[in-house]
Amino acid sequence: MKIIGIVGATGAGKTTALNVLREFNAEILDCDAIYHQLLTNSDELRERLIARFGSVFDSNALNRKKLGSIVFGNQQALADLNAITFDIITAEIRRRTALARERGCAVTAIDGVALLDSDLKQDCDAMVAITAPVETRIRRIMARENISEEYARKRVSAQKPDSWFSDHCDYTLVNDGDQETYARRARTLFEHILSSQED
Repeated sequence: MKIIGIVGATGAGKTTALNVLREFNAEILDCDAIYHQLLTNSDELRERLIARFGSVFDSNALNRKKLGSIVFGNQQALADLNAITFDIITAEIRRRTALARERGCAVTAIDGVALLDSDLKQDCDAMVAITAPVETRIRRIMARENISEEYARKRVSAQKPDSWFSDHCDYTLVNDGDQETYARRARTLFEHILSSQED
């Protein structure tokens, strides 16, 4: 089984790329979605967060505002939060990857904004950066999340530039045209990755 890491800034087009990978019967592992699942069903994550940050859960839900007030502006607290969550998420991604391998999946895709900063990068046979023009990303974010242009621009400016993702990946998939062209480009790239990895 081949493992492909998918990274890129918000609004770049990762969802379309992942949908193309589904055509290859890929197992899609979304780190953000898995994190939110773990917040609900992982006793270990809950216990470690409480041990470090105190009572940051209200009943069964994480009080994001309370946790945010603790880590905001506190580099050590933020580093501790990242270390705890990365550790638990990494273990869960590896568990699900092993299950996919047992089921005979030919390819697993890991989608994670912090994938390049995690140990999971070492598990990937190929890392793919998804990039798109800034103005295109802003328009997509505004439409998708129904937010103002000002807020969308702030979101985009707070993220790493496309060049950072490209510099740290094996391949770059540029999303600068219509969706049909982009999907075709993604399909060609994934076919190349899967065939070259098999040689």
